[in-house]
Amino acid sequence: MVMTLRARGRTITFPRRPLIMGIVNINDDSFCGDGTLDITAAMEQARRMAVAGADIIDAGAESARTNREAIGIQEEIDRLMPFVERWNEWSRSLTDAETPVPHQVWPPLLSLNTWRPEVVAAILPEGGDMLNDIGALPDDRNAQLCAQYGAALLIMHSRGMPKEPHTHVQYPDIMAGLDDFFAERIRMAVAAGVSEEQLVLDPGIDFAKQREDNLRILRDCERLHRFGRPLLLPVSRKTVIGEVLDLKDPLARDAGTIACIAAGQNRGAHIFRVHHVEAAVSSVRVLDAILTH
Repeated sequence: MVMTLRARGRTITFPRRPLIMGIVNINDDSFCGDGTLDITAAMEQARRMAVAGADIIDAGAESARTNREAIGIQEEIDRLMPFVERWNEWSRSLTDAETPVPHQVWPPLLSLNTWRPEVVAAILPEGGDMLNDIGALPDDRNAQLCAQYGAALLIMHSRGMPKEPHTHVQYPDIMAGLDDFFAERIRMAVAAGVSEEQLVLDPGIDFAKQREDNLRILRDCERLHRFGRPLLLPVSRKTVIGEVLDLKDPLARDAGTIACIAAGQNRGAHIFRVHHVEAAVSSVRVLDAILTH
């Protein structure tokens, strides 16, 4: 299926090999222990991911862990703003540079991983090509901001507020639930002024879902292609991998992550959000060669 993703004046056209989104945690409580409050260290991590082939860097200042207290709005802004300023300075110097990996998006897009409209309103005027809204878009405020600044909007499926556990949630049919959710949220975003070409859909693996829900999404995600928008699968080191393999340590789940990437790519997913960028890039490049030749 031919489709276009527009993000702050930049355009990506599908079909193409899947995009890899590298995770940068500007916090001190990431579930993988890879976060940092040192902006220099966070920027170095982002640069390493870019050189390893990341097409998108997803920077967030608050862990999504539900067993940690939420940080304040101003604290989130104070963590994220210096990173965005450093990123802008660095990425501008790359405009005419050769891509480290063939067919890589270059300079990489910057995704802002936040859900509070107050944070989005403070940060998006300063930079960011995408908003990765893990709050499930409960109202249209973030959509209005993306419409104003031309940023892409990543809509993630979940139930309830972020930073609160929702392990009790049950679905009669998770795929039917995703169909209804995305149809309604796309209508809301478009009504707020966002072009459909700015939208990316994320089924929210591990967010307010049980093991079988997550496995069903990975098995049947082709169904979401009916919306005609790029599909993001955030599969890296997820709890569902640990459940299948009986691995409590997230750092031991990279092999399982590659299996999820392969399953998703074989079903037409367009973007994968990962910690181990180099392994993910190699995986999608090899599978792309197999599937397209």
